[in-house]
Amino acid sequence: MIRDITLGQYYPGNSVIHRLDARTKIIATLLYIVVLFMVKNFWGFLIAAAFMFAIIEFSRVPVRFIFRGLTAVFLIIAFTFVINLFMVDGRVLWEWKFLSITYEGVSRAFFMAVRLVLLIIGSSLMTLTTKPIELTDGLEKLLKPFSKIGLPSHEIALMMTIALRFIPTLMEETDKIIKAQQARGADFESGNLLYRAKALIPILIPLFINSFRIAQDLALAMEARCYHGGSGRTRMNEIKFHRGDVIAALLMAVFTGIIVLSRSL
Repeated sequence: MIRDITLGQYYPGNSVIHRLDARTKIIATLLYIVVLFMVKNFWGFLIAAAFMFAIIEFSRVPVRFIFRGLTAVFLIIAFTFVINLFMVDGRVLWEWKFLSITYEGVSRAFFMAVRLVLLIIGSSLMTLTTKPIELTDGLEKLLKPFSKIGLPSHEIALMMTIALRFIPTLMEETDKIIKAQQARGADFESGNLLYRAKALIPILIPLFINSFRIAQDLALAMEARCYHGGSGRTRMNEIKFHRGDVIAALLMAVFTGIIVLSRSL
């Protein structure tokens, strides 16, 4: 399950989505997330899902690879579904003692689960089709207007990109530690909840040590390359908007308009 996390990974390719400007993909992803919370009915979610599958097709990233990332957050999705299923009042469909399932609960649980799935897929697709350096440059460009009020746009963009970039690395480290502990006879699956929580200590301590080691190595590497922040920093490849970015922006505007209209269905 650790290796199934796709958020932060980059899938090499030369598709239409890969060639888009990083700023276009960042803004489109944020707009898509906002639009998902505007959807209130079945038709809206159907349109949002169809739009996302079309983007996946254009990105040429294997569908199986994208959906593999959902297995790591399956418990969160299932927990959200169950909470909404039993905690919403309305027309009762099934009842047993203090538990009851309502029509409104089923509807909200289904919509919430679909919303989470689409949100995770959309966020993962952005990182899968955008190189870390392009993501950093795009974030910095978007945050640059706020630097006039003292916001360190370059540093914030760098921290966010490093955090995303090292998610897969830390997951690999965790997987190695778990296998090493299991080879020494550790048991992480049997016992009650308290026992399992205590069993995580031999994983967390080495993971924290390795995390600090990776951070120190990264800091030394940046210092050895005379890194001094964003002031006066030049780039080998400047990011620019192209015709594809204009078409993508128009498509997102049309998609948003369709979702707004679907609320009245």
